[in-house]
Amino acid sequence: MNPPMALSIAGFDPSGGAGILADIKTFHSLDVYGTAVITALTAQNVNRVAGVEAVSLDFVEKQLDLVMEGYPLRYAKTGMLYSPDMVKLVARKVKEYQLQLVVDPVLVAGSGGSLAREGMVQALKRYLLPHALLVTPNLSEAQELSGISIEEEEDAIQAAVEIGKMVPVVVTGGHLQGRDIFYQDRVQIIEGELIESSHTHGSGCTYSAAVTAYLSQGLVVEEALQRAAGMVKEAIRRGRLGTVNQFLEISHKP
Repeated sequence: MNPPMALSIAGFDPSGGAGILADIKTFHSLDVYGTAVITALTAQNVNRVAGVEAVSLDFVEKQLDLVMEGYPLRYAKTGMLYSPDMVKLVARKVKEYQLQLVVDPVLVAGSGGSLAREGMVQALKRYLLPHALLVTPNLSEAQELSGISIEEEEDAIQAAVEIGKMVPVVVTGGHLQGRDIFYQDRVQIIEGELIESSHTHGSGCTYSAAVTAYLSQGLVVEEALQRAAGMVKEAIRRGRLGTVNQFLEISHKP
């Protein structure tokens, strides 16, 4: 019997804190076999982004086709896609392979550097989100996707409802006193705690990867969100080197 498996389609962060490396660490820590397709190379650390080199569309497609040829994957997540053309390609392949997709709509690095070209928000909304199982924006990403300025929790709820017209959404609550807002036909508040820490680099990547991992293990969406939120809180609490710490000896495995 094959172990649970998941695929990350994302960028490469050489600091090891975010992107593909964070996703694979997260999959591994939750006993899920991780596979990956790299969309872009970045020159960055926890403090700044110095450059981005996109992988060619043809080579990304070749990576995807060969991974899907070799493994019976059903669950995948996207992170940094960088360009509208990459979004279109990934959307086409997700539909072709009928992948259950979690979208982390990466637009800006935690350090403030841009990780997306112009037109990304429109491309995500038009091409990728209609084929997704779930989207996991932070507050700034939720503002971009919804067009609603978020100042307080009620604004975040309105943004979730607006995004939820396209796809089920969880607005992650790093600035909402630790609460996450899940919308799928109705609003659900996932309670949590706000942890003061400088070790947050990669928290969004880790969260969406954890959700994907739990789904690959057979959990329903609501339970996957609860477990992923708990895992990331502990990963931040025990973080080091400016990044989250995915390797935790805690019971967030089903």
